[in-house]
Amino acid sequence: MKSVEPRIIDIIPDMCFVVSEDLNVVDCNRQARTVTGLPALRNGVLPFSSLFTPESPRFSLADLAAEAGAREVEAQFRIGKDRVLDARLVVRSLKENGTLRYYVIARDISEEKQRELDLLRFSNVVHYTVNPIQITDSAGRMIYVNPAFERVTGYGEQELIGKNPNVISSKKYSREFWLKVWSVISAGKVWTGEVENRRKDGAPIYTHLLISPILDGDGKVIGYLGAHRDLTEQKALEQQLMHSQKMESIGTLAAGIAHEVGNPLTSISSIVQVLSRTTTDEFSREKLGLVQAQVHRITKIIRDLVDFSRPSNYQLQPTDVVKSLTDAVEIVKMGKKAKEITFVTHVRQQIPLLYLIPDQIAQVFINILLNAVDALKGRRGTIVTEFLCDDRDVHVTITDDGCGISTEQMGKVFEPFFTTKPVGEGTGLGLWVSYGIMKSFRGDITVRSTEGKGTSFTVILPLNAKEYQNV
Repeated sequence: MKSVEPRIIDIIPDMCFVVSEDLNVVDCNRQARTVTGLPALRNGVLPFSSLFTPESPRFSLADLAAEAGAREVEAQFRIGKDRVLDARLVVRSLKENGTLRYYVIARDISEEKQRELDLLRFSNVVHYTVNPIQITDSAGRMIYVNPAFERVTGYGEQELIGKNPNVISSKKYSREFWLKVWSVISAGKVWTGEVENRRKDGAPIYTHLLISPILDGDGKVIGYLGAHRDLTEQKALEQQLMHSQKMESIGTLAAGIAHEVGNPLTSISSIVQVLSRTTTDEFSREKLGLVQAQVHRITKIIRDLVDFSRPSNYQLQPTDVVKSLTDAVEIVKMGKKAKEITFVTHVRQQIPLLYLIPDQIAQVFINILLNAVDALKGRRGTIVTEFLCDDRDVHVTITDDGCGISTEQMGKVFEPFFTTKPVGEGTGLGLWVSYGIMKSFRGDITVRSTEGKGTSFTVILPLNAKEYQNV
């Protein structure tokens, strides 16, 4: 037996050990000696368990050998002082001449374990990254989305798996656009670009998208990885900056127009007043009265332009915004158009005093409320105001269930002279002036609207506005 066994087990590429019934190593093959550094063993004096690291799983050779199936177990061999070898063991037992021997074959799986570890690390990076990630099969059906993708899109995993990524499409790109993308990635190349998609609630999502093909060992495309970098907040900030710059330019222009128009308008008004006092002709007096009314209208427009473009000289003072809004509601309720409208105010928490200019914040509230009344077009409806306060701001939301604002008009609501009202019923300066007032308070106004269902304006007032008084 001694002369045969080494020849048999030495040709096996895996490590082989012959272990006695008392669990000492009796013999091993050439591969085992090469890997572990063991000498050729003639006497069973080395415990088999001494070959393993302290962290290696414990197992019973007798139990493994007794099982009918070929159950495998993993273990860690000590290789020198610092190295560890991961192996998968198969155990068989055999009695010869009444002596029990265990035959252990140990296959080196260190590379396999390293690949598993690398895959685990990669999967954790993909799963927990803040960037939305999606993986599709070769046909383009999603087979994986990470939590960031769910959070950004508003869809749950079960709503996305098995679906085409166009479930979040904004429908703004042509079929030819996506055919070009598909031709690039199906050829095994990477495609990058900025895209606009839609959340489940319809809100836009702007991302920088990288689509990378996933290749198998033969270079065949078996799937695609889509990595998004969310640009939505960046786009919003860019739009706010552009809007602020545009409003600043308009304010400068408005100041020049007010100066150039104001002086001749004053002269016209004076001449009209003189003529009205000197003429006795009723027809002339009537027409001069119409001229004077239009002069007053133009004067009000110019005053609004000047108020927007010129910093306020008023001093900030502690202001009860709840009372300011309540007073504004009472003023608006007196109008004829508001007779059929129900006004509701919700104050769900204590709202602190804010450092504002009372007259100006009242003007903001009145302008928004008047727009809400006009949106109801004289029919029955409800205007709801609500206060919310967080660590930084007070949010005052005014919501109507009126006609709403179209998508095309949403981007113009704060521009000067933009109005949806008939000629003569609105100057288009109310929201523009309100926007300027809010910026002077270091606050903001936002708007949400669904055409045919209603509109919500939110006035955002900072709690620390006093810090900006002398800025």
